[in-house]
Amino acid sequence: MHLASTRIITADVDRLIAFYEAVTALPATRYTPDFAELRTTGATLAVGSTRTLALFGGDTATQAAANRSAIIEFRVGDVDAEYARLAPDLGWALVQPPTTMPWGNRSLLLRDPDGSLVNLFAPVTAEAKQRLDQP
Repeated sequence: MHLASTRIITADVDRLIAFYEAVTALPATRYTPDFAELRTTGATLAVGSTRTLALFGGDTATQAAANRSAIIEFRVGDVDAEYARLAPDLGWALVQPPTTMPWGNRSLLLRDPDGSLVNLFAPVTAEAKQRLDQP
């Protein structure tokens, strides 16, 4: 088994996809006005409109812009370079500037337009690099 994707439900697909395209510098594939995917080398981030909830058990299956327990994480090569690239246009999204965590990752925390936390991180200690580079 492998994790195929994480899907975010939103009331504004265009706004959320524009944010993640800016963060990742990758283009999203828009299958319909209500569904898009952003594919990275490790996983896919899917974005679906609240209108798609009818296909998943109705409006009570999930709630857009209500996440307060998950962090969407992207491994990057250089956290400080990403911060410099994103700060001019996405400074409003900043939660925490680049910080080295006790477990050996350098981390930049942003909040997407719907309120989800987004972590851009890179292992910087030998232990973190070894841990994250194992299959």
